[in-house]
Amino acid sequence: MRAFFRAIGRVFFWSYERMTWQYDVMVALILAFLFLTPRHWFHDQPRTTVSVQLLSQDAGNRTSTYRLDANALGTSATSGTANMQKRAHDALRDSVSELKGTRFQVVRIDPKLASDGSVAYYDVTVQR
Repeated sequence: MRAFFRAIGRVFFWSYERMTWQYDVMVALILAFLFLTPRHWFHDQPRTTVSVQLLSQDAGNRTSTYRLDANALGTSATSGTANMQKRAHDALRDSVSELKGTRFQVVRIDPKLASDGSVAYYDVTVQR
């Protein structure tokens, strides 16, 4: 029994020398853990904070208009409309509690320009 606890103590305190089979087994177990563990177990993806303001709601048409920071969608003019709609949808889904877990569609994205001509923010209209 003493040999068993001694072996556990050596593993715990990593006291095996390099080039021994015990060291190789421990390294193999660590590598197996790193490469075989599913990513979703850790939930450690970086969270970006997006400033979102509700501008208006139309209950009859079931539409809402939100104001998003320009950083949320990017300011590149070369990105396609479908790509911008997907990024707006994802940003609103992650940031607005009323839209989490619901189905909605981005209807319109209106860029609002700053005085220097750059995009200051986007007004995004969604329909539920």
